[in-house]
Amino acid sequence: MPIYEYKCKKCQKEFEVIQKFSDEPIKKCPDCKGTVEKLISQSSFQLKGGGWFADDYSKKGKKDSGKPGCSGCPSC
Repeated sequence: MPIYEYKCKKCQKEFEVIQKFSDEPIKKCPDCKGTVEKLISQSSFQLKGGGWFADDYSKKGKKDSGKPGCSGCPSC
């Protein structure tokens, strides 16, 4: 379920709520009962496990020079 951020217009408190997509938006601040607005915030996620990005894409184009400590830089 997504986490939504809200900000109270009266007391300026910001808080987060875990809600379903189908849930009604919060309308009242839990502290002062003032009206709140939903904030637009940046979401984040993390891919776990193997896959084309972790296994193939990130290794593509790297050159192995055979030198210890070299990460495949163009000068090798």
